[in-house]
Amino acid sequence: MSDWLWGLFQSWGWSESAFNVVMGVIKGLLVTTFLAVNALVLVLMERKVSGRIQRRPGPLRTGPRGLLQTFADAIKLLSKEDIVPSGADVAVFVLAPMVFFAAATALWIVIPFGPQTIVQDLNIGLIYISAVTGLSVLAILMAGWSSNNKWSLLGAMRSAAQLVSYEIPLVLSIVAIGMMAGSLRLSDIVAAQQGGITNWFIFPQILGFLVFFTAGLAEINRAPFDLPEAESELVAGYNTEYSGMRWAIFFLAEYANLVAFSALAATFFFGGPTGPIFPPIVWFLIKTYFFIFVAMWIRWTLPRIRVDHLMNLGWYVLIPLALINLGWTGLYVVLRG
Repeated sequence: MSDWLWGLFQSWGWSESAFNVVMGVIKGLLVTTFLAVNALVLVLMERKVSGRIQRRPGPLRTGPRGLLQTFADAIKLLSKEDIVPSGADVAVFVLAPMVFFAAATALWIVIPFGPQTIVQDLNIGLIYISAVTGLSVLAILMAGWSSNNKWSLLGAMRSAAQLVSYEIPLVLSIVAIGMMAGSLRLSDIVAAQQGGITNWFIFPQILGFLVFFTAGLAEINRAPFDLPEAESELVAGYNTEYSGMRWAIFFLAEYANLVAFSALAATFFFGGPTGPIFPPIVWFLIKTYFFIFVAMWIRWTLPRIRVDHLMNLGWYVLIPLALINLGWTGLYVVLRG
């Protein structure tokens, strides 16, 4: 497809740099559209899953079997008044949700949907992922500090402590994946798992997967680690003062993070888009939505944990386990090599 477009652009007399810019814009729009459509689907899916777990039907009245409920919610958010608190730092207040959504979107640049189906196949993909995930901490601090609200500031500080703490075991589990594949490029990680289920990294990296999945749930603020939005303690945390579409951007970014986390779990440990019979993109979506379902299942099954238990789990359990897994991975790679 890209070769055909490049030939077309050459016939128009366009340079290669202009072609790359246009292709980058097209890919970015496709990724943004994918995330927006996913958010609409996932909100309805979350309600249906939670209803099934809690023995209730979920949305039923808006559209056939409640299928239009998410669209009604989107219209409601678009029509709500956009309020900026008095005394707020307006520039930072406005930028915070944009930075948060940009960080969630930027992750998708290096995630492979299939062979040759990737926005940019960076040779430092794992380092890029580790760097981009840290931007969400900045956005949350921006939102809490600029809101001129003590509950927002307290929620932002607690969120920052949680994200920084769980970033360490998350990155350590990713380092082990790079050691297994011998590369930091995500396409190479997928290629290293070719040849069937027995070559997937989940088997030698079962401990790394458990660390990655647990730390990932905390990174994307999913229950039982959704301390940033502990309504009984902090109203809504860092986004208490946001309304309308600004709040919706935070909401959309959280679901974009959920999809990205699930896609990375499938890519790192379950072969990514590889699989028999179906096209790679179908396998990618099947594996990604499986982990999305598991995350929703966990959210509506386990209660929110206490903040001191949250920090103890990260520092005293996950980080030691991640270091043990790193040592085991080094030994495995040496013996296998």
